[in-house]
Amino acid sequence: MVAMRYILPILAALSMSVASFADNKDKQIKCAVQGFAISIAQATKDHMFADYKGRRYFFCCNGCPQEFKSNPAKYAKTAPSIPTPKSTKKKSTK
Repeated sequence: MVAMRYILPILAALSMSVASFADNKDKQIKCAVQGFAISIAQATKDHMFADYKGRRYFFCCNGCPQEFKSNPAKYAKTAPSIPTPKSTKKKSTK
């Protein structure tokens, strides 16, 4: 009974954090290189992102992805990111 008292709030907090990542399309995030605020939806539409070690990093301009890819560990230390979305493409069964 005591364990449930501690487990339920933890589970509730985890479920809220997962739900917040599902709603990223309407949110702002900072460019991983320059730090400018950008729309996740627009950056995704424009393919202005890179995936690194299970995280997705977003960029404000065409020069930022190249800079990030030249040293991703440097930028990943401090840049905001979201979990890399799971692929929705179906694999061929041939």
